[in-house]
Amino acid sequence: MRSKGSDCTARVLTLLVVICMAAVMAVGQATSGKPASSAMGAQAAKSKAAAEKLDINSASKDQLKQLPGIGDAYSQKIIDGRPYRTKLDLVHKKIIPQATYDKVNALIIAKQAKADKMAPAPK
Repeated sequence: MRSKGSDCTARVLTLLVVICMAAVMAVGQATSGKPASSAMGAQAAKSKAAAEKLDINSASKDQLKQLPGIGDAYSQKIIDGRPYRTKLDLVHKKIIPQATYDKVNALIIAKQAKADKMAPAPK
């Protein structure tokens, strides 16, 4: 038979475990920014984020200058180096340094121009 002290201790420990599990779940959902059960919501959020990113293949010089670390010189170099297959081309083609790329990486995208279906195939 258990004593009252050990029974109370077991209840307190159980309560602490439940509270800790609830806290971990709450933090996990807060850091993900979206509910885990919403696959459709995740796709919508992803496409919204992509729509908010600046396309380095079509952005104006003024739009590029709004990016952190990008001024007149880098914005002109970006425009002169177009088109880009991926945003990493900015570093590979030595348009901007890695440190500047690290600042703008999450803010940019390199969209591809859609090929005309009626255009002749390259030879």
